[in-house]
Amino acid sequence: MSTENALLTILIDRINNDTLVLPTLPEVAIKVRQAADNNDVNLMQMADVIAHDPALTARMIKVANSAIMGRSVKVSNLHQAVTRIGLRQIKNIATAMAMEQLFVSNNELIKGYMGKAWQKTLIVASHSIALMEFYLKNNKQNSLNRDSITLASLIYNIGVLPILTEAERHPELFANPSFLAHAIQKLSGKIGGSIMKAWEFPDEFVDVAQNWADASHRPEQVSYIDFIRIGAILEGTLQVSDKSAALQVYINKGIIPSMQLFTSDEYHAMVDDIKEMFC
Repeated sequence: MSTENALLTILIDRINNDTLVLPTLPEVAIKVRQAADNNDVNLMQMADVIAHDPALTARMIKVANSAIMGRSVKVSNLHQAVTRIGLRQIKNIATAMAMEQLFVSNNELIKGYMGKAWQKTLIVASHSIALMEFYLKNNKQNSLNRDSITLASLIYNIGVLPILTEAERHPELFANPSFLAHAIQKLSGKIGGSIMKAWEFPDEFVDVAQNWADASHRPEQVSYIDFIRIGAILEGTLQVSDKSAALQVYINKGIIPSMQLFTSDEYHAMVDDIKEMFC
């Protein structure tokens, strides 16, 4: 058996037996989500939870000052930021902002893979969130919202992490770039769904992580998967033979007004602002 097939066998066996080591949600994200689920928590208490993580604090201020919040007056501290974002949105947005903490490794090759995976995720997320903003302007009566797309677009490819972690444990055998790409394509969706279930995330996030790259999975109603797939097509993560034809599907579905959206200054300004929010 080749080393590549050996790793695939190991991963598939561990998935089937629920013995695959899954990443744990960053501690600060756990605390924020627990606080948000407490009906008695107030904005001041939520700010105190976030304040324990300086990096997350800085990012929450960036979110509050971003174009997606639609405010021109800048906030300068965490309490103002949390007040502007609101308790309803803070749970998913704070979780999303903590995701980068998972994409780390001591192995140089795997570290490079994780870094590239995270950067690609940010580009996909920037497009997905921007697309959602434009969609919501003309489609206000629906259940989709910006805090959920922010989280969904940053966890959609979370299934790559256990694969890269397993490769890190056996670098002399498995740190093979071409093989890792194949393993990620074959297994990351199922693993991603397992991670979302282990983290006890709602079904909509399980669906995103598990099915975003599955061409046979086509939601009839507009869903978060649609926005992530468009972002992945634009970034190149989701490879298609004819990009225009692939995007036409979403024009027909009413998500994209026309291909001209992607050449507009307004769209590019929105994408750039969202990218800056994650830096």
